[in-house]
Amino acid sequence: MARDTEDIEREIEKARNQLASTLDELSVRANPKNLVASTKQTILAKVNQPQVKKYAAIAAGTVVGLLVLRRIMR
Repeated sequence: MARDTEDIEREIEKARNQLASTLDELSVRANPKNLVASTKQTILAKVNQPQVKKYAAIAAGTVVGLLVLRRIMR
């Protein structure tokens, strides 16, 4: 059974609207300000994890300890 032209035109219009919506969403996601904000949010979420804080504290303590030892050894 052949489809009539009105059905085909409705499907084409629906596909165009979906494509337009997708392009709008991609333009919002690809906006540099949004990319920076998203990246910042992701990094903050990772840094605020308990194990990351523990390792950051260990690293900072190690650096401070090495600087103190260097100062004493001079």
